[in-house]
Amino acid sequence: MRVHKLTFAALAVAASLSLTACNDGDDAAQSDPSSAPSEASSDGGSGSGGTDQGGSDEGSGKDSSGKDSGGNSSGGQGTSAGTGSNEGGKTDKCRTDELDITASDSTIDGDTDGTVAVTMKNGGGRDCAISGYAGVDLKTSEGDLSAKRSGEPVVPVTLKDGESVSFGISYPMNESGGSGVSVTGLVVTPPDETKSLSIEWPGAKTLPVTDGTGSPVKVGPMGSAGQGG
Repeated sequence: MRVHKLTFAALAVAASLSLTACNDGDDAAQSDPSSAPSEASSDGGSGSGGTDQGGSDEGSGKDSSGKDSGGNSSGGQGTSAGTGSNEGGKTDKCRTDELDITASDSTIDGDTDGTVAVTMKNGGGRDCAISGYAGVDLKTSEGDLSAKRSGEPVVPVTLKDGESVSFGISYPMNESGGSGVSVTGLVVTPPDETKSLSIEWPGAKTLPVTDGTGSPVKVGPMGSAGQGG
C-alpha cells in the first residue's frame, strides 16, 4: 500500500508541473510585446489609411473641415465671385445722359450735297462703348423726316472720359429756286439707346421738295465724320 501511495503522489506532482508549464507558456505568449504590432500591421492597414489622409490634407493646405489655411472654403464659388460682375470685362455702352451731343456744318464748297457733323463727347466719368448708327430725325415744316443709313461698315469705338466721336449726315441742297421744305431742328438718338436729344440744325435752312417715297437724308456710322479728343 505504501508503494501505491507514492506512485499516486508522483503522478499528482507530475500533473501539477505539466499544468504550470502550460500556463507559463500562455502567459509568455500574451505578454510578448512583438505579437500585437504584427497583428495590427497585417490587418488591412487602417493605420496606413490615416497616414495617407493626413498627408493629403497637409499637401492641400486644408483641414478636416474642408477649409484651407486661410479659413476659406474649398468650393469654386469664391473663384467665380472674384471675377467680378463686369460681364467678362466688356465696357458698358454709352448712355444718352453721359454724352454731350453737338452738331456743326461740315459742307465743303463744291459738294452737291450738304453735310452736318454730329459729335458725341463722353462726359460720364468712365469709359464707354459706342458703335453703329445713331437715330437721326430732321424736324421740318412738313413733319419729321427720318434719315436712312448709308450702309458704311460699322467700327466699334471705346470712348474714354472726355473723348469724342463724330458721324456725318448728308442731305440734298435746295437749288430749285423755290422755298423748299424748312428744317427747324435735329433729333439724335445714340446707338442702342431709346432716349433722344433735340439740338439745333446747323445746315441749310431748307431742303428741296421731292416726289420720291424714300428719304433724301442719309446718316453714317460712328466715326464716319472723323474722331476728335
